[in-house]
Amino acid sequence: MTDEQAMYAVSQGDLDKAAILYERYKKSLLNFFLYRQNDRENARDLTQQVFLRMLRYRHTYREGASFRTWILEIARNVFFDHLKQNPTFSDLTEIPDVGESYDETDEQHQYLHHALAQLPEQYREVLLLSRFQNMNYEEIGQTLGLSVANVKVRVFRAMQKLRDLYFNVSSQ
Repeated sequence: MTDEQAMYAVSQGDLDKAAILYERYKKSLLNFFLYRQNDRENARDLTQQVFLRMLRYRHTYREGASFRTWILEIARNVFFDHLKQNPTFSDLTEIPDVGESYDETDEQHQYLHHALAQLPEQYREVLLLSRFQNMNYEEIGQTLGLSVANVKVRVFRAMQKLRDLYFNVSSQ
């Protein structure tokens, strides 16, 4: 069963299919939040909120629409709502400790994440979606409300800036 078929069944009232989607997306969404802020418990709470909203707004899912794009749009909204409700909450300022999500034995990997943490949010977001969530430019454009050309420009600029930041971090 595809994600889209499962979500369509959920939207039609078959809530048991939500468990399939939860199992497929819980780790990906947890990492989505961990790369935005450095608090595992908060990331878990935000992940749960995404699935609660998925159920609450299941009637808004359009048959045939990309589920991954739809769920990541919900995740972005959950995160931005969290920032609004917690004005003292700061965005990612250091490398997240995501434990089993990746192997930190490699020093270069740590440099990359330190550099990623220093990127402006608009650049970090397109890289996270394209590189860590494996979304194509069209899906990113739908999620962020941007044209494909604009997504390509942001990814290009983000990669340039990330490269510069990486070399600055690694040379210190």
